[in-house]
Amino acid sequence: EVQVDELQRLLAGMEKEHRSLLLKMKEGEAELARLRSVEGDKLAEQDRSAQLEKEVAMLREKIHHLDDMLKSQQRKVRQMIEQLQNSKTVIQAKDAVIQELKERWLHLLQNLEMHDRIEHLIEKQVSRGGHSSRVRSKSEYVSRYVGSTLTGPKPLPLIRVVET
Repeated sequence: EVQVDELQRLLAGMEKEHRSLLLKMKEGEAELARLRSVEGDKLAEQDRSAQLEKEVAMLREKIHHLDDMLKSQQRKVRQMIEQLQNSKTVIQAKDAVIQELKERWLHLLQNLEMHDRIEHLIEKQVSRGGHSSRVRSKSEYVSRYVGSTLTGPKPLPLIRVVET
């Protein structure tokens, strides 16, 4: 009986040691898995870091390209604004010339009307009522001297956009 008790005690001790060794083995495997995971994470982080560096370089290149395009478009817009300002200046100058010509034309029209009235008075004095003449109205002078020369305002010149 003593030997059986001794063997049971040894067997219980061996089972206890077996459990503790299994526990240590599982802890060791867990630590090994964690270390492998950390190494894998480091490799994954290095891969991700390399990938991000490539993306950053590509994005920098795209930004540089877009900056160049933006500068080009800004130059084009400035050129178009200059062309518009030049066109406005030319149009204003032409409008001023047109206004001056209209004023001259009205003055000439009045002079022609006065000239015809004087001719009419001279004819009246010379003929003493022999011929009947009448005084022409301003609208008759417009149709007589201008006719169909006034065709309305001329269309504005086209503005061309030059790409550089």
